[in-house]
Amino acid sequence: MANHKSAKKRIRQNETRRVSNKWKTSRLRTEMKKLRTFITEANKDEALKQFPVVQKLLAKLAKGSALRKDTAARKTSRLASQVSKL
Repeated sequence: MANHKSAKKRIRQNETRRVSNKWKTSRLRTEMKKLRTFITEANKDEALKQFPVVQKLLAKLAKGSALRKDTAARKTSRLASQVSKL
């Protein structure tokens, strides 16, 4: 267990960030799942509505510490190509 005041603060900060990143990534996974179902069902209208939502979430998470920038770019690119093929 931490003994220093700064170490205790670091533990609190890490926990706050962990919880925040967890719900953000969970929401992203849910929205991506919705988009993938629209793609598999070939529902172009719904996929075109859902894609900007997912794209925005990926960009937001990449801006912070929840997701790496290159990972977000790769996922965005692959989803965009799948949506455009519909």
